[in-house]
Amino acid sequence: METSHLDTKNNDYFISHILIRWYKQNKRDLPWRETKDPYFIWLSEIILQQTRVVQGYDYYMRFTKTFPTVASLANADEDEVLKLWQGLGYYSRARNLHAAAKVIMSQYEGLFPTAYKDILSLKGIGEYTAAAVGSFAFELPHAVVDGNVFRVLSRLFAIDTPIDSTQGKKLFTNLANELLDVNNPGAHNQAIMELGALQCVPVSPDCSVCPLSDICLAFSQGKVSSYPVKQGKTKVKERYFNYLDIRFGSNMFLNKRTGNDIWKNLYELPLIETDEKLTLDELQKTDAFRQMFENAGDISIHPMGITLKHVLSHRIIYANFYTIEITKDTLMKEQFLKIEKADLFNFAISRLVDRYFEHLNQGDLFA
Repeated sequence: METSHLDTKNNDYFISHILIRWYKQNKRDLPWRETKDPYFIWLSEIILQQTRVVQGYDYYMRFTKTFPTVASLANADEDEVLKLWQGLGYYSRARNLHAAAKVIMSQYEGLFPTAYKDILSLKGIGEYTAAAVGSFAFELPHAVVDGNVFRVLSRLFAIDTPIDSTQGKKLFTNLANELLDVNNPGAHNQAIMELGALQCVPVSPDCSVCPLSDICLAFSQGKVSSYPVKQGKTKVKERYFNYLDIRFGSNMFLNKRTGNDIWKNLYELPLIETDEKLTLDELQKTDAFRQMFENAGDISIHPMGITLKHVLSHRIIYANFYTIEITKDTLMKEQFLKIEKADLFNFAISRLVDRYFEHLNQGDLFA
């Protein structure tokens, strides 16, 4: 069976039929697929952005148990939401989720909006998520276009237009909508994403059992590994963090991150960021260090020998950790949040700082 490049007019519903039939036989049993509740579907989609299903599953279950309704999420403190999200990364997702829940309560009387444009208007929801929630919950005829869909379509039609280009995004979005079965958009969208997740995988897919192999141009040309095409990688920035685990008796100090940077509104240890890696002696000579420990009395520094490398999507962080005991906290408690050491894990902390505490012996942590 042959198909022409980008010629979908005669086989769009034929392709959709194949996809949906395959999906019914091969789909994973996941709780968010067993509901039409837009809140639960939306929650799953936000959690699964940048997150594998195997990791996101437990977070979804905890969120739905802790916040079973939009109202319960909207009424929660942001710190509570961030604490529950801890470890998932990309924390802006949690903040946007919380903000959108408040909008649903204030502008839509607590009911999730049913129109595509209204769904799209919610904070943190882009075209993909709006199409997913709209089609899964309300059968709105909008095609999803995510990494899995890019991969399936680029191989199926042997498209060499870069998926990360403006032209490519427009081309694939139009193509996805041409293929969409408008009478069954929810199942179609689930099916094409599931095919990309389970069958048309990035590396070494088993094309011999793919339901679309007979009409896949990349497969017929022996070029499956050549698709999808990308323009290039984003430059990765290196950053150097010096974390100070400051102790005052049974107390320690936390800093809440603000501004438009990573881990916004999460807690961490007091931090001095430098342009390059510094030794402890070099760090102590910086203005930031001297100002932080002004009027701290006698200080005793214990190098922990813990240096962690933390890789994010566009950043690599090299972090050194030091435990410092002080005898006066007057200025320190004005700069940072003073807490009992035993209360540390009540706060939503960054994964990097969490890794530091994992490296400490439990006996030392609360000594």
